Order: sequence, then structure tokens, then C-alpha cells
Amino acid sequence: MLKNENSPSMQALTDRAREALGHWSLGEQTPQLLKVRENAVFRILLENGEPAALRLHRQGYHDENTLASELAWMAALRRANLPVPAPVESRNGQLTVALPETQNFDLQHADIVSWMHGSPLGQSGVPLPHFRERLAVIFRSLGETMARMHAASDVWRPPSSFSRPSWDVNGFLGEQPLWGRFWDCEGLSDDQARRLDDLRQSLRAQVEALPALDYGLIHADLVRENVLVDGDRIEMIDFDDGGHGWRMFDIATALFRNRHETHYASIKAALIEGYRTVRPLPDDALATLPLFMILRSLTYIGWIGERSTMPDAADRLQRYVGDALALADVLGTAAGL
Repeated sequence: MLKNENSPSMQALTDRAREALGHWSLGEQTPQLLKVRENAVFRILLENGEPAALRLHRQGYHDENTLASELAWMAALRRANLPVPAPVESRNGQLTVALPETQNFDLQHADIVSWMHGSPLGQSGVPLPHFRERLAVIFRSLGETMARMHAASDVWRPPSSFSRPSWDVNGFLGEQPLWGRFWDCEGLSDDQARRLDDLRQSLRAQVEALPALDYGLIHADLVRENVLVDGDRIEMIDFDDGGHGWRMFDIATALFRNRHETHYASIKAALIEGYRTVRPLPDDALATLPLFMILRSLTYIGWIGERSTMPDAADRLQRYVGDALALADVLGTAAGL
């Protein structure tokens, strides 16, 4: 986002956010920076005093049409009464605006979405702070909400210009996976690279042999930080990676970081039970969960492999590689590994 990402300036980001807010006639305020990952996200106030989220998108990650497609999909989900952020139109009626290149920034796009009032379900690497009974309530609600999102997405008719990524066999295992070439990362040993490439070939054959599974628009990143809890209500945020894919990948992603929890059995059962109250989830589809768990683990290797300048990138890479290969060993999905 910044031309020199090694020296990010808080003042530069704030000034860029104010520049964006001018398109909504909201520039006379100090945006509060919440996080900088794929996007820089700020808490701002709308004219009615309600909070909202301003997103400054990383140049090169999504083009303008892909961003507009994400927002159109979110708007459709809101109309279907799904608890997701709603896009806020600029003063010119646009869902996303272009910010020109400057001395500090490349050309990028910005948008505003409504504020969601829940709290994140948890933080990666930190045990969930809930009793078993409360976890069952939360994950049952998450399963129901996920199924409602899938159902509403199937009913919606997107515009002809709609464009989002595809979490298909090539999106996971092709020459240019959506989250990076996990078998070809800087920092892998020769043995790790070989094992991951072998795993890639083995998994590709398995994915191509899958039976007809439920496929359509998915969130694709329902990790703890993107699942908000508001009482017994679940909210979903950050559709940045959403696109076309197998619905089992959403289920696998929601479970992946929780599989070492003490009450994982209850978490998994509640999520599946909640999903099945809204939408069919046959046993033969559920049997593919281990495969989609491994696919999820590989996405993290590719993701960190493309971010080798992060302070803890080397440690995370080794952790993610060990995780993926251990899953492959235990589940027997890569012969000879």
C-alpha cells in the first residue's frame, strides 16, 4: 500500500484516509487506525454519528471491478437479512472510489462499510475463553449463519460484470494458487519443498476425483477474527477473499484453528448441527472435511511465503509447514510422506 512498506507512517496513512473520506464528505475527522494487513482499516463516523469502517485496499490484490463485486454481494446478503457489513455509497453514489498515486502511495481504492457491533470470537493461537456449553451455542449459531449465507448467495443473481476469485482445484493447487506457491517459498528446505510438491500432486488427484459437492459463493476466511459474537448472534466480516468455491472449504476454515481446543468435538458437532438446520450437508460431503483441512493448511504456507519481510515470517513458515505435513501424515492423504 505504501510505496515504502518498511517505513509506514501513521501520519501518511491518516492523511490518506482523510483524502478518501472526502469522497463521502466526511473528511473533517481523525480516522482511528484499527489494523494494517491486506488493507488498512479505520474506524470512522458517518454523518448521523454512527461508526463505520473505512478500508484502504492494497494495490494489486483486487481490481476495481472485483472490489465492486464484493460489495454488491455483501449488499445482497444484507437485503437477505444476513448479519454482514453494508456498503455505504459515496456522495456520488459509488461503492468504491479510486485514490490517485501520490509521493507515498500507489493508486488504490477505498470503500466504507457499516459497523458491526459484535466482538471477535477469538484470536489465533489463544485458547477460546468459553465453557463447552457456550461454545456449542456460538458454533451452532455460526453453522446456521454460514448456511444462510450460502443459501442467500444461491438465490441472488449477480450482475454480468460480477468477478470474484475461484477457490477451485487451480485456486488451491494450480501453478499460481490464490494465496501463493506453497511448495516454492523462500525459506523451505529442499526436503520440505519436495514433500510439499508431492503432496500437491497427490491432493490434486483427490480434488479432481471429488464427487459433486455443493459449490457456490463462499466467504473463504471464516477465521476467529472474522466471526463476531453479539450475544447469541453471529456476525461475519471481511469478505476480502470471498469468491466461488466448495462450501466444505468454509466449514473447514471455521474449524481449522479450533481443532486443538479442549472442546473441539463439541465445537465441530455444534457447527455441523447448526448448518444442517438450514441447509443439507450429506455425510459423503462431510467425509471430505480432512481433505479441505489440509487444503486450508497449505494456503497459510503460501500466504506467509509471499510475506517474507514480516518479523516472524520464518518461524511462521516452519510452523505452517510442520502443520500441513503432520496433517498429511495422520490423515494418510499423501502416500510416502
